[in-house]
Amino acid sequence: MKKIRKVLDGLTTSSPGGTIGSPSCGSAAGTPTAAATPKEIDIQETLVSENFQLCKTVRHGFPYQPTALAFDPVQKILAIGSRSGGVRILGRPGVDCYCQHESGAAVLQLQFLINEGALVTACADDTLHLWNLRQRRPAVLHSLKFNRERITFCHLPFQSKWLYVGTERGNTHIVNIESFILSGYVIMWNKAIELSTKTHPGPVVHLSDSPKDEGKLLIGFESGTIVQWDLRGKKADFRMHYDEAIHSVGWHHEGKQFMCSHSDGSLTMWNLRNTTRPFQVTFPHGKVQKDGRKESCKPILKVEYKTSRNSEPFIIFSGGLSYDKAGRRPTLTIMHGKAITVLEMDYPIVEFMALCETPYNNEVQEPYAVVVLLEKDLIVVDLTQSNFPVFENPYPMDIHESPVTCTAYFAECPPDIIPILYSIGAKHKKTGYSQKEWPISGGTWTLGSHTYPEIIITGHADGSIKFWDASAITLQMLYKLKTSKVFEKLKPGEGRAAELVEEDPFAIQMVSWCPQSRIFCVVGISAHIILYRFSKYDANTQIVSLEVRLQCESEDVISPSENENNPCFSEPGSHSPQPHHQHPASPGAGTPEGVKDSIPCIKVKDRMVRVPPGYQAELVIQLLWVDGEPPQQITSLDINSAYGLLAFGNCNGLAVVDYLQKTILLCMSTLDLYGAADPYQRLTRSPRRNRQSTSGSTHTHTNTQTHTHTHTHTHTHKHTHTSGTLLQKNMHGPGRKLSLPTDLKTDLESRENSFSRSRSSSVSSIDRDTKEAITTLQFAESYGRKNDPVPTPCLWVGTSLGVVLVIPMSIPTDQEERMEEPVTIGPSGAVLMLKGSVLRFGFLDLMGALIQSPYEVWRDLNAPENPDRPRKRKLVNFSPSSSQDTCGEGHLAVVCSERQAKVFLMPSQSCLFVHNITESSFVLRADVVSVCNSVCLACFCANGHIMTISLPSLRPMMDINYLPLTDMRIARTFCFTNGGQALYLSSPTEIQRITYSQEMCDNLQEMLGELFTPIETPEAQNRGFLKGFFGGNANTFDREELFGEASAGKASRSLAQHIPGQAGMEGMKVAASGVVGDLARARIALDERGQRLGELEDRTALMMTSAETFSKHAHELMLKCKDKKWYQF
Repeated sequence: MKKIRKVLDGLTTSSPGGTIGSPSCGSAAGTPTAAATPKEIDIQETLVSENFQLCKTVRHGFPYQPTALAFDPVQKILAIGSRSGGVRILGRPGVDCYCQHESGAAVLQLQFLINEGALVTACADDTLHLWNLRQRRPAVLHSLKFNRERITFCHLPFQSKWLYVGTERGNTHIVNIESFILSGYVIMWNKAIELSTKTHPGPVVHLSDSPKDEGKLLIGFESGTIVQWDLRGKKADFRMHYDEAIHSVGWHHEGKQFMCSHSDGSLTMWNLRNTTRPFQVTFPHGKVQKDGRKESCKPILKVEYKTSRNSEPFIIFSGGLSYDKAGRRPTLTIMHGKAITVLEMDYPIVEFMALCETPYNNEVQEPYAVVVLLEKDLIVVDLTQSNFPVFENPYPMDIHESPVTCTAYFAECPPDIIPILYSIGAKHKKTGYSQKEWPISGGTWTLGSHTYPEIIITGHADGSIKFWDASAITLQMLYKLKTSKVFEKLKPGEGRAAELVEEDPFAIQMVSWCPQSRIFCVVGISAHIILYRFSKYDANTQIVSLEVRLQCESEDVISPSENENNPCFSEPGSHSPQPHHQHPASPGAGTPEGVKDSIPCIKVKDRMVRVPPGYQAELVIQLLWVDGEPPQQITSLDINSAYGLLAFGNCNGLAVVDYLQKTILLCMSTLDLYGAADPYQRLTRSPRRNRQSTSGSTHTHTNTQTHTHTHTHTHTHKHTHTSGTLLQKNMHGPGRKLSLPTDLKTDLESRENSFSRSRSSSVSSIDRDTKEAITTLQFAESYGRKNDPVPTPCLWVGTSLGVVLVIPMSIPTDQEERMEEPVTIGPSGAVLMLKGSVLRFGFLDLMGALIQSPYEVWRDLNAPENPDRPRKRKLVNFSPSSSQDTCGEGHLAVVCSERQAKVFLMPSQSCLFVHNITESSFVLRADVVSVCNSVCLACFCANGHIMTISLPSLRPMMDINYLPLTDMRIARTFCFTNGGQALYLSSPTEIQRITYSQEMCDNLQEMLGELFTPIETPEAQNRGFLKGFFGGNANTFDREELFGEASAGKASRSLAQHIPGQAGMEGMKVAASGVVGDLARARIALDERGQRLGELEDRTALMMTSAETFSKHAHELMLKCKDKKWYQF
């Protein structure tokens, strides 16, 4: 427990600049300001360092750049490998695990130890890894690094402990998966091919054991050579050669024939009775041309040959289309008897795999589905229906449907918001899916006890917004909103937005959401803001449009005009559209033709539109072009439903909009906001007031629908998620292009130079070209001036130069007056200073508790009118003095910038605590969050550090070097939320969730799903006496006898190096009782069975000997008594 004693009265009352610059405030972090009066603040800080620990929780989305696929047919779990060394293991919904190879090498191939709870991965650094899946977080048990060979293909027979490994040199090695030690048994390429062959056969591209005899290994070489190797005799049974390169091989389950796919788009069928040439060659997509020749086709990269009891075999392959059909999409072809079905895919096929009922390769396969891994999607095709429908994917694999440009994370949401969003979104779901259950159904997952409603919002490049249910570490899409429907469609190559961003004119920059009032606001790249209200009813509406001219020129030196000091207000209550106000052309911009002035980037629909239930656009605010220059991107936004106000800013200035009256209250340059309190010396620069009134041009249309109230009362404070400070660079002149978070580039150095200058509180000389951007905004009940007796609605403004302004406002409290009387905005009061660009505000009462923003309880404005429920706004206000009668008046303001955090006492504006967060880097994201029933400041720095700092004392609690910032995507999508959670876009297609709470780390095991469930392995079918007798002696094949050290010897130590896994003793114990132990027990059981069979054989031999003796004696007796008469006995 940390008790902080602070002095209320007698604190220094010098000017704000002097206060900030005082030695006490500039001292080390956590040093209190000196005081001289007895009145004290007693704040019990409960947070300690032990409350914080950083760990990854779960990863959502599609694996980025996938490379490999595997399926366990007994456990029914799927594994996907990626180019970055990641492995995603999927089972039933809720069973989703992410593993990462430490080397980061691409995963080449995956092999499950079927029904053993283990997985073998082969990586591009020529290393094999054995993963234990019998724990909730899989770990590597063994690794084997090949030093002189490159791994190209692996094969693990069912219920075998010997892994076949093919290499680039054409050799085949054998690895014991229990010990992960290389066997001395090696199939050298020069022994496998014919001695007369003069060329190298190429790398091994296929390995498989014969379904007829496990002692026969089929080896496919890239050049077109196929060899069946007799493992017992250590010689080749036969060799086949085809002129085209081989890509894959598929056996018939009887083991008498197999099929190959080739680089010329052909499929060849081979019979083991005649190995000189294939008995069938087909070009499935190759047509005969007029000259009699086959048209050339693309390679068939993989083929699977699966038999069925009640129908013809399935032949499934990818590729093979003719070259002359340019622009055709990638295809998967399913040949079933004479029917050929071609399934076109949206993305290139990486890998596919048929899912079969049996794990045994010598039984009828009975395929029921095909898993197709695409470059950016995962689909499963139902083979049991003739039209081959796809299954509805329960995983959130479409996060990247359009590139993600911003994220927001809300924990502890109102409990009713998730069901209502889901019910609205369910009406727009696609249909035509297979009616059968999702076939990847392995593992177990139960809803943990530590769950609460969580919502993730993603904004996308196409202007769409997706709401996701993120409760209980799962992710499920609730609702999708398309912001582009607000605007007129752009013709290709036309549109004013095309010159602004070239493409993606509707891309989302930031979002602001109040879950209680369900007010939702988005900022787009074309300098537009859309305000949405939620309704359960559809409506006919006409969208209101406000146009704002917020542009500065360094040449303009204009004194403030009257209508800025006394803002204009448009006439409220208008029921008819006002005429569009055309701004007069400026004298200096009239000469060149086609110069754009006073027009928005994109055109809002100006007609009545039918809007479905859900989020419905109410207001659009657009910044205008000025003299051929596009508007600057919006860098900050905040909205407050209780006040009915919306504020936004960019590098030119600030605007405040009353969205209830649809009027612009304030439109002012950053410089003019200071008035006489400007701490810097610079030239005056302001918006062009001679061309625009403060209120701007307004299109007001009133919705004539009737309204009523819906009361919901909750206590969750509103977050505004922006990436404003990251979007303030290179915004000069037309033709700039949107830089999406998915772009893999790093421009941190330029940002460091532009926005992270170290500043003091003394008067600075600002460069003429420096634009002071509005970087963060927040409405709050606060004190605009030092002598304010009670808190009033205020707007806190933070700038890129480290300045904080507090602007007081006067808002009518009565509902009727609020809709008719104007909101007045006073001159700025407090001016506070920090180092670096201001990022975040937070407010605490004098007990150290977080003060939530006031909000309006949601009411459905489109609901039928109910006379029993009067139409009134219900406001919930959290005043700093509401429960502080015993603690005195005032509150604490937490301000965080790129380099510093400060805590101010309001209304005296005294700096109580200061902490220099970083000197060598800068903060990218900061949030004041609640964790462990207390409050802290969470920061993410550009050097990859994640920090938590106590409030209000600003003591460092945690500082962990989590991840290097490799690109701006992470910086723009990183966000913290309550409950000790955070997220970021780890790749263009995946969301990584992390926790910095020790409590959640402790409970994580309970929340994760189990990958392995004990299931009895299906018994092999009885082959019958004749099939077993004539089908070879496959069952007597003993791999241990052939590959063990006793007979095969040891492999060269220089060939491969064994590396023990980092799983720890617990993982090793689990493994001992798991994979290895089960295999050992199975071997002991087999030995015991063999011993019993031997004893039975001995007893049978004794019985046969006894029978032969009896027969001999009986024969002798018969001869002796043969000639005697009956009376002679």
